[in-house]
Amino acid sequence: MSERPPETAATPATRRIARRWPLISGVVALLLAVSLGALIVVRDNGRPLRIDTEWMDEIIEHRAPVWEYLSLAMNFLGAGIAGVIVIPLLILAFLLVRRRPWAAGYFMAATIASSGLVQVLKTLFGRSRPQDMLVTSDFGSFPSGHVANAATMAVCLGILFPRVWVWLAGALYTLVMMVSRTYLGAHWLTDTIGALLLGTAVAVLLWAPVAAKLEGERELAAQHPSPPLRIRRKNSA
Repeated sequence: MSERPPETAATPATRRIARRWPLISGVVALLLAVSLGALIVVRDNGRPLRIDTEWMDEIIEHRAPVWEYLSLAMNFLGAGIAGVIVIPLLILAFLLVRRRPWAAGYFMAATIASSGLVQVLKTLFGRSRPQDMLVTSDFGSFPSGHVANAATMAVCLGILFPRVWVWLAGALYTLVMMVSRTYLGAHWLTDTIGALLLGTAVAVLLWAPVAAKLEGERELAAQHPSPPLRIRRKNSA
């Protein structure tokens, strides 16, 4: 007998999400991110805005070893093997163990789409990074890949596990990532704002078409939790 389709367990309101505010807000956030990048490029050929220079001056003035260690830790978590491979695969495995394949697919699709769009916009806008950098980074300052990845992950997990503490933890992680990228001089403040908008937009836009499936799958998983790992006795023939 075939398993029950997950969307049948979703509420009627959730099944209408694709035609309501999440889709609209996601499109608006994406347009704002692209418009911000375009504004920066058009205005003085990508030179930092006043808010960028003022924020960077404050950051440089208050640099201290303890904040540098924290920022370097966030730099490690947000990219490279840890941020691009290890952490996403751990989350993917956790979702699969929890019997949530739709959630796993949604999370991976959002992560890949966010990373891809970051590279597209970096190439499109070609904004130069700040000169006073404490780490080595590739070309293209707008938008921040670290922040976009953090925002995408935070929103995805908040959607998949709708708990206040999940949203608060995700918001804090993203905020710390934004500050750390500017602290290390790897990005201007507006790079991180654009990345926040981009990461959020991708997570919401990809959620809208499968919102009913994700909610229904969550409800079904709660009704039928994964069995504990144990050796089961087999009935003799």
